Amino acid sequence: MSMEEPLYPIAVLVDELKNDDIQLRLNSIRRLSTIARALGEERTRKELIPFLCENNDDEDEVLLATAEELGVFIPYVGGMEHAHVLLPPLETLCTVEETCVRDKSVESLCRIGSQMRESDLVDWFIPLVKRLAAGEWFTARVSACGLFHIAYTSAPDMLKTELRSIYSQLCQDDMPMVRRAAATNLGKFAATVEAAHLKTDIMSLFEDLTHDGLCCLWAKLLEPQDCVAHILPVIVNFSQDKSWRVRYMVANQLYELCEAVGPEPTRTDLVPAYVRLLRDNEAEVRIAAAGKVTKFSRILSPELAIQHILPCVKELSSDSSQHVRSALASVIMGMAPVLGKDATIEQLLPIFLSLLKDEFPDVRLNIISKLDQVNQVIGIDLLSQSLLPAIVELAEDRHWRVRLAIIEYIPLLASQLGVGFFDDKLGALCMQWLQDKVYSIRDAAANNLKRLAEEFGPEWAMQHIVPQVLDMVNNPHYLYRMTVLQAISLLAPVMGSEITCSKLLPVIVTASKDRVPNIKFNVAKVLQSMIPIVDQSVVETSIRPSLVELSEDADVDVRFFANQALQSIDHSMMST
Repeated sequence: MSMEEPLYPIAVLVDELKNDDIQLRLNSIRRLSTIARALGEERTRKELIPFLCENNDDEDEVLLATAEELGVFIPYVGGMEHAHVLLPPLETLCTVEETCVRDKSVESLCRIGSQMRESDLVDWFIPLVKRLAAGEWFTARVSACGLFHIAYTSAPDMLKTELRSIYSQLCQDDMPMVRRAAATNLGKFAATVEAAHLKTDIMSLFEDLTHDGLCCLWAKLLEPQDCVAHILPVIVNFSQDKSWRVRYMVANQLYELCEAVGPEPTRTDLVPAYVRLLRDNEAEVRIAAAGKVTKFSRILSPELAIQHILPCVKELSSDSSQHVRSALASVIMGMAPVLGKDATIEQLLPIFLSLLKDEFPDVRLNIISKLDQVNQVIGIDLLSQSLLPAIVELAEDRHWRVRLAIIEYIPLLASQLGVGFFDDKLGALCMQWLQDKVYSIRDAAANNLKRLAEEFGPEWAMQHIVPQVLDMVNNPHYLYRMTVLQAISLLAPVMGSEITCSKLLPVIVTASKDRVPNIKFNVAKVLQSMIPIVDQSVVETSIRPSLVELSEDADVDVRFFANQALQSIDHSMMST
């Protein structure tokens, strides 16, 4: 029996890996480390790994799990000196059709390769990369592109020359998927290549790959003068390309080049190119360009931004495409700190107001959510005079998401405006939202009241919030009564024990006799939340009797939550 025991784990693995149930096969793969420990390092190398090499025709989920497990398998095969035995099964997985399996296999190979000894990399890892790069099926060549940066660092000079040559061939591959993989991984590979070869061998690949839309990658690798000489002409040319997709790629990446090429080429070449893209005929290009106005403006001096970018921003604020206006609205507030107070007041505020009144809700939403950026620049007085009327109007917007955005901004606005201004302009709105038709608005309104009470203090809340909330408890619609219960539950911890006992608790006790079960079981929840807030004597004289009555209710849910609250009382008594 003892002789057969070591064979048991591998036998189970083989059995489960051939099982029709995919879950059993997956479980087996995820236990590979346990099985390897049971087998020992030598048998893992000689039996388990070869078995996995043969077992590569399975569901993608199983193959993905295998690729993931093998990436952390070095300790189970005897450490770094035997790490090369893990390469064959992963090499096979690098050729499968499913992209996520290949990606995970490449990731695991990179992890293993980064831990291998230099001599083993030369003997085992680099030949693997060369085999994949010469693979007949494109999937192998795609995977090879992600491994060169690991292989190159440890290669002798002659092999380095060969690896650069192979990568060059991949960059000119017939299959666009391979060229895309070569372009995507070029940054990692180029970062390991010596500076001399970067300008000669690697730079020669640039022209082949620029048409795949990956120019800006190079800006981070080259010196500014090289960027100006090699990258800038290509980018400027692409910004006027006949294909809108090429112009779209440039619009997305152009701002990244500004720092790389320096201020003068930016002013003379990139700013005109960017202005052209902001005024492009295609809406998709304008959307991409509009979404980068703040990032681009930060790179420029305020004077250049006002002179060149701001006129385009004004045009885009009334663009025929709502998506262009929405993209602009999502970033335009960030221009205020860049341009400064005077330019913001004179130039940007009218654009903000125009976008706040846009017919498309997403545009209004994007402006509302970034108001604090403008407040930091122009101050609350001017903000309230110019934008507050529009905000009050939006508080009653027919699109609930716009109303929700306004509610979420109210506490911040309140802290900035101060209590006096808030009471005059916004207090009534906060109560009005409690009776909104949309649940999300009522929920946000209740939380809003809590945050306002925290901001202005219990005394202010007792005067301006609590009476109005309590008046709504008799609303004929049960959903609104439920919102009042939620508001009371949230306010109680802020208001403290005294106000909770004298003002809030009696209303909740009265509500426990409501005819609607949903109200009654929410009363039980609120009463439970009040247990830690009030004195034990109040719990016994007011809360417990109400809960006992609810625990005998005809509705099962009411009884459940009432009993849960009663248990909470007992538990708190035992703990004290």
